[in-house]
Amino acid sequence: MATGQLFSRTTQALFYNYKQLPIQRMLDFDFLCGRETPSVAGIINPGAEGFQKLFFGQEEIAIPVHSTIEAACTAHPTADVFINFASFRSAAASSMAALKQPTIRVVAIIAEGVPESDTKQLIAYARSNNKVVIGPATVGGIQAGAFKIGDTAGTIDNIVQCKLYRPGSVGFVSKSGGMSNEMYNTIARVTDGIYEGIAIGGDVFPGSTLSDHILRFNNIPQVKMMVVLGELGGRDEYSLVEALKQGKVNKPVVAWVSGTCARLFKSEVQFGHAGAKSGGEMESAQAKNQALRDAGAVVPTSYEAFEAVIKETFDKLVEQGKITPVKEVMPPQIPEDLNNAIKSGKVRAPTHIISTISDDRGEEPCYAGVPMSSIVERGYGVGDVISLLWFKRSLPRYCTHFIEICIMLCADHGPCVSGAHNTIVTARAGKDLVSSLVSGLLTIGPRFGGAIDDAARYFKDAYDRGLTPYEFVEGMKKKGIRVPGIGHRIKRGDNRDKRVELLQRFARTHFPSVKYMEYAVQVETYTLSKANNLVLNVDGAIGSLFLDLLAGSGMFSKQEIDEIVEIGYLNGLFVLARSIGLIGHTFDQKRLKQPLYRHPWEDVLYTK
Repeated sequence: MATGQLFSRTTQALFYNYKQLPIQRMLDFDFLCGRETPSVAGIINPGAEGFQKLFFGQEEIAIPVHSTIEAACTAHPTADVFINFASFRSAAASSMAALKQPTIRVVAIIAEGVPESDTKQLIAYARSNNKVVIGPATVGGIQAGAFKIGDTAGTIDNIVQCKLYRPGSVGFVSKSGGMSNEMYNTIARVTDGIYEGIAIGGDVFPGSTLSDHILRFNNIPQVKMMVVLGELGGRDEYSLVEALKQGKVNKPVVAWVSGTCARLFKSEVQFGHAGAKSGGEMESAQAKNQALRDAGAVVPTSYEAFEAVIKETFDKLVEQGKITPVKEVMPPQIPEDLNNAIKSGKVRAPTHIISTISDDRGEEPCYAGVPMSSIVERGYGVGDVISLLWFKRSLPRYCTHFIEICIMLCADHGPCVSGAHNTIVTARAGKDLVSSLVSGLLTIGPRFGGAIDDAARYFKDAYDRGLTPYEFVEGMKKKGIRVPGIGHRIKRGDNRDKRVELLQRFARTHFPSVKYMEYAVQVETYTLSKANNLVLNVDGAIGSLFLDLLAGSGMFSKQEIDEIVEIGYLNGLFVLARSIGLIGHTFDQKRLKQPLYRHPWEDVLYTK
C-alpha cells in the first residue's frame, strides 16, 4: 500500500469500458482546476480501436481508444491510474490484468457485486506488489485541484460549491460514495476544504481500508487534519483504532460511524452496502464510535453534531498556527454543452437538416404523421408507404394500387438490358450486394429507364398547350429531340408491350380521367405511321398515366404536379422497382457461383 500522496496535477488515467459522462466530468474538472493536460490519457474498449471526441474546456480533443489493457499501457506509459467501469462480471479479471502492468499503480473498481473471493485475490496481489485498489463498489476519489476519478463529487456545480477546484487542508475517507458528496459540502462550509477524499466502497472486503488512507494522509504535509465516516458492519474501523493507539497518527482525526439507528430495529438490518450489516456488538456503530473516542479520535454525539466538531477542530488548528487557510480563487467557467443550453433556453441554434416526411422522436416512427402501428393495423401496402413518404399524403387506394403495379411491372426486364448486365458482371467479379446493385443503378438515365420524367414533362406541356400529335412530334423533330416514351428496340405496332396494355387497362377501369394517356396514344398513332417500332413504351405509359393520377385525384395543385415531374419523382419509381430485379440478379449469380465474366473476342469489332 502506498504511504503518501496518490495523485497530482499531472496524474493521468486509463479508463476501462467507455462511459461518456464520467470521462467528460473528469475533463471538466481538469479544466476547472487549470490543468494543462487532460487526466484521461486513453480509453480501453475491448475489441474496439480509434478515438473518442470529448471536450477539454472549449477545445474538442480526440482521446485514443485501445482494444486491450496491454496496448493502452504500452501507448501511455505515464498513465498510472486504471479506472475500471466494467460490470461485476468482468471487473475482477480486468482489474487483475491492470494490476499486473508495471505502469499501473492505482486501480479503482466502480462495479458493485464483485465476488468476494475475486476481491481477496486482488487485495493480496496489490499488497504484495505495493499497489493500491480503491473499491469495489466505489465512486472513486479526488485530490482537490488536481485529479478525480469518474463521477466522484458529482456535478460541476457541486464541485464548485464544495471548493474542490483547489486544495484545502483536510484529508477525508469514507465507505460511502454518496455520503462523500455530502461530506465534501459539509467540510467546505466549516473548513478551507479537502485536500484529498477517498470512498473505499461499501463491500465487505474493500481493496484498501479506512486506516490505509488515514496513514497515508498522516504522511502528506498539506493534510493538517483527517475526517473519517465509517458505518456499522465489519471491523475495518478497529484497524484505525489500533493505529491511533500505537501513535501512528499524529494529526487530529474527527470520526463518526453511521448506523446507530440499527438498535431501534428488533431484527438485524441490512443497510445499502454489502458490508453495512452488524454481525455482533463489536460491529455496531455505537461500539465503533466508542472505540474511536477511547483511542483519541474526536467523535461527536451524533451525526448532526459532526459538522460542529469538524469546525471546532479546524478552528483550533488555525488558532495554533498549524493551518493557514488557503486563499479563495475564482474557478474558470465551464462551457455549457450546446444540448443542455438549448434545453434550458439559454441559446438557440440552427438545425442542419429539415425533414417533413418522417419523425422518429416519439414512441414509434411516423411516416407523414401516420404512426407505424396505424400503417400496419390499416393494412397499408408498399404503395401506401410511398404515397406517405414521397407525396406526404394518403392517396386513394386506386392510386397506391397503380404505384404497386408499376413497381411489379418494372422490377426486371431480363438479364440482357444494360442495368442487369452491369450488375451481373459486377457480382461475378466477387463484389458485394451494394456494389453490384449500384453498378446497375448507375446505368439508369435518358437512354435506359430514365425517360419517365421526360415523357411526362413533354406530354404534359404539349397537351396543356393544345398541340396536335403532328405539331408535337414534328416540333420535337425540328429541335433534334427524340420523343421520350416513344420507341422500342423489340416491340412493334403489331407486337405491343404487354406491360403497357396492362397499365392502360387498369387506368381506364379505375382512374377518373385518362386525358394525358389518351393524348400519348394519339401521339403513338402518328409515330407508328412513320415507323413500326415507334410504339408507346412503358416509360411513356407510366409517365402519361402518372400525370392522370396526379391531376385526376384532386389532391395536387398544378404547381405541385409541375414540381413532382421536375424533381424526378417518376424516375424514382423506376429506380425503386428495378432495384428489386438487380438485387435478384446479384443473388442469382452468387447462388450459381458464376466465375469472373470476360467478354468474348468474337463479339468485339477490332478496327483501326
